[in-house]
Amino acid sequence: MAKVNIALDAELVVEVMVLAGIGNPQDAVEAVVRDYIARGHRTEARTASREETHRTGQGLLPPEPPQG
Repeated sequence: MAKVNIALDAELVVEVMVLAGIGNPQDAVEAVVRDYIARGHRTEARTASREETHRTGQGLLPPEPPQG
């Protein structure tokens, strides 16, 4: 895997380390980036699901009340 070197504000990295409970700066930043990517994928999945519902019309009407 290719590596990228970047400069970050030390206070920012320390805060991420504390919040994530991770003692290594590299691991803390990687965890944040992986979480951000996972959230993006979840959002994409929800959006696709909603678009499919609107496209097919399924799930748009409330269920009929039970009769009897």
